[in-house]
Amino acid sequence: MKIILIGPSSPFRGGIANFNDSLFAALDKNHSVSIAGFSLQYPSLFFPGHSQYEKGSTQVISGSKRLINSINPLNWVSAARKIAGLKPDCIIVHYWMPFFAPALGTVIRLVKRKHQVKVIGLLHNVRPHEGMIAGRSLTTYFLKSCDGNIVMSSVVLDELKNAGIKKPAKLIPHPVYDFLGEPVSGKVAYNRLKLDPDQKHLLFFGIIRPYKGLDLLLKAFASPTLSHLDLKLLVAGEFYESKKKYLDLAKQLGLDKKILFTGNFVPKEEVGSYFAAADLVVLPYLSATQSGVTQIAYHYNKPVVVTNVGGLNEVVTHGRTGYVCEKDPDTIATAIADFFDNNRSVEFIENIKTVKKKFSWDAMVKGIEDLAAEIP
Repeated sequence: MKIILIGPSSPFRGGIANFNDSLFAALDKNHSVSIAGFSLQYPSLFFPGHSQYEKGSTQVISGSKRLINSINPLNWVSAARKIAGLKPDCIIVHYWMPFFAPALGTVIRLVKRKHQVKVIGLLHNVRPHEGMIAGRSLTTYFLKSCDGNIVMSSVVLDELKNAGIKKPAKLIPHPVYDFLGEPVSGKVAYNRLKLDPDQKHLLFFGIIRPYKGLDLLLKAFASPTLSHLDLKLLVAGEFYESKKKYLDLAKQLGLDKKILFTGNFVPKEEVGSYFAAADLVVLPYLSATQSGVTQIAYHYNKPVVVTNVGGLNEVVTHGRTGYVCEKDPDTIATAIADFFDNNRSVEFIENIKTVKKKFSWDAMVKGIEDLAAEIP
């Protein structure tokens, strides 16, 4: 097939861009693939981080064109004309928040007027993690432009059904990320991050937003259940909300000397060091669909603690590859203590090596091919 992926890609940073880059590589093995990316993704005024781009990165995937301005309707007409002119057999559109629904939904409709093509929505979310005015209506506008959809958790599949969308849909688990390279040794990681190799380390990784539950983890980290363990917490990610809130909470809990806050977005070349240094990765999310962080952890064979929200329990097998906990500091602390007190590391790592084989990019490609064949 001739396939066009619509969504961000390098040098844009973040999980959706990383996913799109990996999906491009997987599809490109057997199909003719190009990317229609954003010329403007977020207006600077609305972007909560320091930069939308990977630091120092100029990488652009061959065949990637930055066509779509998310807020300029005149651009949507010209972008649709250029996409239709490529005469694709299939378009795959990433969708993750209602802000992009007007641009993406309109571009797709305009392309279809000019060229007969199958359109598949790749839905990272149907309901956004954080509310948005008219979010449901905007999402419905986008969904009605697609001929079928890929979801990566049963939660999103249910959200799709609840939205009244009856078009073909497939659930394919989020693949394990494979673009980050081989793990570095623990010794190298400790040196790079200036960490004590005699300590054990927990890792909270990713952009810090309210729904990620970092405050829940800080309260768990302060629990007497963990007082006998010599642990340090690495918080590796950029704050998209008040940093002071978390620094004050850490100080109030007496943790300020036991936590390393990077405060910055972690570039790709540094990701491996944080996961190599970590003994256990913790995702104390208050809400979720699926998470790319679990799939990065699995890439590096790292056990995880997740809360029982969204589709996280579909990826983590409690007591085998990690722990599935309620959104409660005490149960999170109990899981962390069990991991270290009972030396679960070797057992969990061996289980992860087996389980992660089913989270493959080949499975994602096969699901897309099958869904495209179902669409008239």
